[in-house]
Amino acid sequence: MKLYNTLSKKVEEFKALQEDLKQVKIYACGPTVYDYTHIGHLRKYVMDDILVRVLRHLGYEVKHVQNITDVGHLASDADEGEDKMEKGARKYGQTAWEVAKKFEAYFWYSMDLMGVARPTLSCRATEHIQSQLEMVLDLEKKGFTYLIEGDGVYFDTSKLKSYGELSGHDPRQATRESRLGEVTGKRNQSDFALWKFEKAGENRQMVWPSPWHSRSFPGWHIECSAMSIEHLGEQLDIHTGGIDHIAVHHANEIAQSETFTDKPFAKFWVHHNFLRVDGEKMSKSLGNFYTIDDVLKKGFVPQALRLLFLQSHYRSEQNFTWSSLQASQSAWHKLLQLYLEIKNHRLTSPEENNEQAQKFSHDFFQALENNLGTAEALAVMWQMLKSNLDNAWKYRLLLEFDRVLGLGLASVTESNLPVEQKSKFQLEDLSVELQELFAEREKARQNKDFAKSDAIRQQFTKAGYKLIDQAGTASIELL
Repeated sequence: MKLYNTLSKKVEEFKALQEDLKQVKIYACGPTVYDYTHIGHLRKYVMDDILVRVLRHLGYEVKHVQNITDVGHLASDADEGEDKMEKGARKYGQTAWEVAKKFEAYFWYSMDLMGVARPTLSCRATEHIQSQLEMVLDLEKKGFTYLIEGDGVYFDTSKLKSYGELSGHDPRQATRESRLGEVTGKRNQSDFALWKFEKAGENRQMVWPSPWHSRSFPGWHIECSAMSIEHLGEQLDIHTGGIDHIAVHHANEIAQSETFTDKPFAKFWVHHNFLRVDGEKMSKSLGNFYTIDDVLKKGFVPQALRLLFLQSHYRSEQNFTWSSLQASQSAWHKLLQLYLEIKNHRLTSPEENNEQAQKFSHDFFQALENNLGTAEALAVMWQMLKSNLDNAWKYRLLLEFDRVLGLGLASVTESNLPVEQKSKFQLEDLSVELQELFAEREKARQNKDFAKSDAIRQQFTKAGYKLIDQAGTASIELL
């Protein structure tokens, strides 16, 4: 199997650290559970799922550990700003603990709907405070930290020659002026917080005592190092995450982990690219922030979204539109119909050693083993279904392929075959934000403010809906 390794900047042949035992240790950066899981998150975890399934298909015993960040993730990579959990608590009028529980549950709900297999182990940052603290104390003992009074304990990156190797950026080449961080007292811009202190007047909900401060909490980066080492050992085969983590979060993980263990941290770094929506970054202010529930409300099924994600390479940026999901749903329905037709009209056993069938199997898995070429694998699947291969072999191959694709074909029957999505919508089907926009537009229509009415119509168009003005209220349809 070949994988692109961010550390080496090239596609490499994958060999596990314990290749003779066929064991693979994977650590995946999990969600920060301060708000709803969105479709960008879904894409990343679907592609992690594909990686795990391919490795297991190849006969590896995979131990897959994924964290839940429920404390310490500051809003800024510069170690400033509010902890996202505290921010979420204020936004939703709940305690930080309640918010963490609510949105962790929503994350797993989303993963289950998307057919993403649960990791071998899921671990919460708040349940590993002691191991994180002990790691910081060890780094302090080794002389790699310094204290900023009233702020926190920081890692001194100038003491590591290899810092920034993952991103290819060497912070030592910057001038002292350009390296100064926004936090007063930081020696270098690339230095990062290992442990933070509550400031006067903050009254944080999540705090723990430490040798430096009676009310303190871990920095974001330390949790991944502490938990991965505790549950997987000092060296990983693969570490996954988003490309936005390369320059800061993962660079910091490497620095603190390798200083702690004096060993290389992860052999392979696998990073996923962004999901755009209508060519733009997802944002609630743009009305293009979508969750799995938004997908369901429009009548789409999770398998159609999963199939859409598989049509692009994990290292490529993908653009989501409702029309692309519509096309994917049509493809999904076609696949289901073919599957049921093949299932119902197959021989009791396929002809053995069919060269054509073996070629399809070889080409499908070769595509996946070549840096997870999901689009190429799907192309082979469709070619196989269009071929003159007998139905018995098509059925066997389709189920074999789907054990890696994760579309859940084996559980589909005529009785639970999903119907095509609806095209007309009631106001209550929409998100709260769109309901408010709709009411605002109706008021603008009544006041004959046509410019404002048209502007809001464009917002609905961008969200994937068509407004049809009638004598009474407008009707809502899917584009």
